[in-house]
Amino acid sequence: MDLQEKINQSETRIFKAVFPNTTNHYDTLFGGTAMQLMDEVAFITATRFCRKRVVTISSDKIDFTKPIPAGTIIELIGRVVSVGNTSMKVQVEIFIEEMYSETRLKAVNGTFTFVAIDEHKKPTSILG
Repeated sequence: MDLQEKINQSETRIFKAVFPNTTNHYDTLFGGTAMQLMDEVAFITATRFCRKRVVTISSDKIDFTKPIPAGTIIELIGRVVSVGNTSMKVQVEIFIEEMYSETRLKAVNGTFTFVAIDEHKKPTSILG
């Protein structure tokens, strides 16, 4: 399987409903909750890509461009965007979908870096 096919097959999509217990006093999704969900999707994507133990080592700039209101559905999409020897970057986007209309907007975008580790918690080759 070539690299592009591996990237395509590891793309991860998760849907969530935004309930009031996940929102702040503005009735929008807590930023920290969004970041936790993004890291989880990025982790799943990275694991599906290399089928090795991976750990998050950094998150790049996360842009919150639209508030995510309670009572909406969000889709998180994780995709590998670069692969090094022991590390990879996974981009995660969050889209808002209104429950009762066709409206769909990109709300958040960020990139997470993962390192593959062996059973001794030492970096190991992603593709080897």
